[in-house]
Amino acid sequence: MTEQRISNPPDKLKKRLYTVQEASIYLGRTAWAIREMIWAGKLPYIRDGRRILLDIIDMNEWINDNRKKYDY
Repeated sequence: MTEQRISNPPDKLKKRLYTVQEASIYLGRTAWAIREMIWAGKLPYIRDGRRILLDIIDMNEWINDNRKKYDY
């Protein structure tokens, strides 16, 4: 029997949870600004022990909810 190999490896899993530092890069804000948004209740978060993690879906919703259009 011959061994079959997969020519195309499956895509890597996309990351869903981000640390505060990674979220700051994603949103273009400082880490302290992200923390202030969490404390103000603007961004939901997940606490894993002492770690604070942010869901990319929640960050994208925040972006869409705060999108403004300029009116003349």
